Amino acid sequence: MVRFFLIASVVVLAGCQSVDTTKPGVVGVDRDQRMMVSSEEVNAGAVKAYSQMMAEAQKKGVLDRDPAMVKRVQEITKRLIPHTVAFRDDAGKWPWEVHVISIDEVNAWCMPAGKMAIYTGLIQKLNATDDEIAAVMGHEIAHALREHARERMSRQMGTQAAVGIIGALFGIGEMGQNIAGQVAHVTLNLPNSRLHETESDRIGVELAARAGYDPRAAVTLWEKMGKVAGGNQPPKWLSTHPPHQDRINDLRAYSDKVMPLYAQAKGSVAAAGK
Repeated sequence: MVRFFLIASVVVLAGCQSVDTTKPGVVGVDRDQRMMVSSEEVNAGAVKAYSQMMAEAQKKGVLDRDPAMVKRVQEITKRLIPHTVAFRDDAGKWPWEVHVISIDEVNAWCMPAGKMAIYTGLIQKLNATDDEIAAVMGHEIAHALREHARERMSRQMGTQAAVGIIGALFGIGEMGQNIAGQVAHVTLNLPNSRLHETESDRIGVELAARAGYDPRAAVTLWEKMGKVAGGNQPPKWLSTHPPHQDRINDLRAYSDKVMPLYAQAKGSVAAAGK
């Protein structure tokens, strides 16, 4: 069984491409990623999906309903975007776009190619400051810079291919393959999902600092998140996100690491204002 699984793994890995999506930055995020789908395909799909979602939001009357809030979010995001080139040169040319969706949910996201949204529930329930919104958007932008969606899609493709090969070799029925898929998901996907979140946390605080937003706001943001969640979090080994206190500790350490960037950015803003 192990031998056949190794054969299946070799077949799957043969279709993978190892890439460096970003430069490490001050925070030192430096990890090779294996991809089975092209960035062009993923980005094109993201642009199409985003357009459809925003059209649907417009139809439902929940798109950009509060002009003042939209302006606030867009101004914060516009300060962050120029600093994406610290991690990858091509990001400055992406078709960046951000909208505010009137949904009573604490959430925000960034699709590949820089297509973003933040929900009013996050801003209102957390009473988020500009620095905290910058922490959120910096984190979401980091997911796009690292092409985590593309990596996740590639991993799922690889897992499904390996499971299909093993199923064909051993005559495993649909139920058996579903169980195998679930095991592969817990074993392979969840640890990487936690890794994705940690990478985005670290890159996010650096983006915020470079844009002149206090990176320590990421800590206060997640402290607020913890209060809203009420401590209801899955066990560490089954969570797709880092455990709450672990995440806060990591954010605190890395926000301290980028404080010189924040001081420099604040100094530049102050000098420009004179």
